[in-house]
Amino acid sequence: MKNPTTPAARPEPADGRSGPNRCDGHDGRKGGEGGDGCEGRNARDRHLRDLAGTVSGAVEKWRPRLLALSHSLHAEPETALEEHRSAAKIGDLLDEAGFAVTRGVAGLPTALVADHGTGELTVALCAEYDALPGIGHACGHNVNGAAAIGAALGLAAVADRIGVRVRLVGTPAEEDVGGKALLLKAGVFDGVAAAMMVHAAPADTVGASSLAIGAWDVTFHGRPAHAALAPWEGVNALDAMTVAQTAIGLLRQQLAPGTLVHGIVTDGGQAVNVVPARTRARYELRAPTAEQLAHLRARVRACFEAGALATGAELELAQHGEDFAELRQDRFMTEAYVRAARTLGRTPEPRHGELMASTDMGNVSHAVPTIHPTIGYETHGALQHTAEFAAHGTSEGADRAVLDGALALAGVGVELATHEAQRCRLLDGVARRTREGARP
Repeated sequence: MKNPTTPAARPEPADGRSGPNRCDGHDGRKGGEGGDGCEGRNARDRHLRDLAGTVSGAVEKWRPRLLALSHSLHAEPETALEEHRSAAKIGDLLDEAGFAVTRGVAGLPTALVADHGTGELTVALCAEYDALPGIGHACGHNVNGAAAIGAALGLAAVADRIGVRVRLVGTPAEEDVGGKALLLKAGVFDGVAAAMMVHAAPADTVGASSLAIGAWDVTFHGRPAHAALAPWEGVNALDAMTVAQTAIGLLRQQLAPGTLVHGIVTDGGQAVNVVPARTRARYELRAPTAEQLAHLRARVRACFEAGALATGAELELAQHGEDFAELRQDRFMTEAYVRAARTLGRTPEPRHGELMASTDMGNVSHAVPTIHPTIGYETHGALQHTAEFAAHGTSEGADRAVLDGALALAGVGVELATHEAQRCRLLDGVARRTREGARP
């Protein structure tokens, strides 16, 4: 039941005529939109309605399984790189649907890739499914993941007709080390023309960027001593962390808007009557761009070095996971998403120029045209990363978000494949990256 190894399917022209799909520099409208007049436009409209009906029928067919998947992910939350049951559920469903599923890609046991179709235009749907420690799916990744899978199933139903290869990328550890960034480095997005996902939220939005982010595991090594009999014989690693935290707190006055530093101490010593010989912390740094993040990193490093200098402790800094780049959302794809969402009764609010938190989808967006809109449902004021938000993850509204997100993303895929200028733009981008040897 895997995809047959047949030549890449040619898309049906939107006016129903046979013939090759060429990037010949014309105004980009598919056959029937130009000189063919009303008859051609009507044929195109009928063809697009037929494609939309097929996509909608496929999503409806899988509706019970998609909602059951969302609820199951929510009921069994798994944190970063531990999403074994979640990845298995997703892989099994896609295998049943006829996708060619590869599990454990890029050396990540909980990552997967599932392909369907043989078209020259590869569209990637990114599915998230990791949860947060202690509060479960408080970022709604059960909704995100199920919506992406629904979109893949819907688009697969018309893939051969519109010349598309559908690629579902199962992306672990978004909340931690950045699974998409690791998969990007490993070549999973090589040959991908466009990448998409939706993210659960209290409201529908499009166009926002995100903060670039990097993280450090911080360790100060000191020397133990009895805290009462001979404290002068020790080197207090906890004091080093305190000096560093104080320096960071003072640094915040000079940080530009959108530049943030936050962290937790994970090991502050073992006994109150022993001078701490080791202290550990994890710190995250955020900035509006990757370039500003690099500048911030140098400033914060100096704060940790100050702690070591002041106390005589030894500093060890280790990068935790991948840096996340700021998100760049493709304008045409965003407009196409808005059009698709409006047909479902949703009106996404434009957030161009605004910043949300951070996502490893930013790394993907620096490589291939990308969208990352939010799909809204009622959370009664609760925001992401709270237990209250997690409590609404299997509500009627969240279920609607799964289905609407699937349909809207699939609608974008259909428009990209059937709009000749956009199809050519995306294929030209793949060809250029291949020539340049760039890894998306």
